[in-house]
Amino acid sequence: MSQQPEGPVNAPLGMRGIAAVPTYVVMQPTTLCNLDCTYCYLPFRKVDQRMPVAVARRVAEAANRWAAGGRFSVVWHGGEPMTAGREHLAALMAPFDPAVEHHIQTNATLIDDAWCAFFAERGVRVSISVDGPRERNGERVNLAGCPAYDRIARGVERLRAHGIPFSALCVVGRPEPGLATELYAYFLELGCEVLGLNIEEQEGVNTRANGHPAELVTGFWSELVAAWRRDPRIHLREVEWSLRYAAAVLDGTDAGLLPSRLDPIPTVAHDGSVVLLSPELAGFTDPRYGDFASGNVLTTPLGDILAGAAGTPWIAEFLTGVEACRATCPYFGFCGGAHAANRYFEHGRFDTTVTDHCRNSKMRLLEGVLDHARDHQPTHV
Repeated sequence: MSQQPEGPVNAPLGMRGIAAVPTYVVMQPTTLCNLDCTYCYLPFRKVDQRMPVAVARRVAEAANRWAAGGRFSVVWHGGEPMTAGREHLAALMAPFDPAVEHHIQTNATLIDDAWCAFFAERGVRVSISVDGPRERNGERVNLAGCPAYDRIARGVERLRAHGIPFSALCVVGRPEPGLATELYAYFLELGCEVLGLNIEEQEGVNTRANGHPAELVTGFWSELVAAWRRDPRIHLREVEWSLRYAAAVLDGTDAGLLPSRLDPIPTVAHDGSVVLLSPELAGFTDPRYGDFASGNVLTTPLGDILAGAAGTPWIAEFLTGVEACRATCPYFGFCGGAHAANRYFEHGRFDTTVTDHCRNSKMRLLEGVLDHARDHQPTHV
């Protein structure tokens, strides 16, 4: 399952071409994870391949320069980043200037007082992965197949005890009536500040199909908006973007919502190889596309890798697919085109258009928000 790391919220894909400067970079301090979630997309999560500090130094050369020009973040994403240990993670963070923001996406099972002190000292922004109350976490298990929820809950309790704010990321396996209300109530009580919901995706080693009846998915998003409006204390990632888009359309300002260039979202794997646009492609190989990497920071500066991004064969094919979305899809102004990894893992190539991820998390999302707005129009006397 694709779990978009916490950090600056991704701008949707937009006009043809790739930006020379990203808004953040994803770093993989280790491939290892201490959990074995059944929907996980990662191919090497049972192997501890750790990032050498030399890789972090090379990334920092570019990141420090970019941070001097404005907000810039590094997102530590695994595997489970905390399995690398505090000492190693501290060594990887050390080359980055204080202006660089650090984010970590974690399953929370290893969080204790010492980790909370680590986060507080370095100003690390924490996002946890949890799928709602205990009974909704049956697929989040450890390597022995045992439920992980109690350990997740203990980690969250430590964050709260230390006053460390956190975001949450929730995977939704099957949208169904009542679920959105249940999840929103849970995350309100949990105390997260930002919530992202990902409907399970067919990606990586997770080959389960993710098609759902349109009415169930649209109803899920509409119900979520209703729950949020009753008590809007959480920032809902998907819903708030949808509302901004709808407001811009009504104001006639939606033409400026999509960026003029794609954010390259460089993902730096443990060995220094760089995969652009979709972190979920890192670690995979294909007879036609190779390993999807556009270079390695140990041999080529990250800025140079980005400058030559369009020369990567699969990226050129993907850009063709983005233009096909623009020409054929009425939702393009909202989402900017199907994501690269979803195209590949659902269709086997990058120049296709609509995916089940599009349907679940873009089309039905926007329809659900608009359905709620239609059904709750103010009554004028």
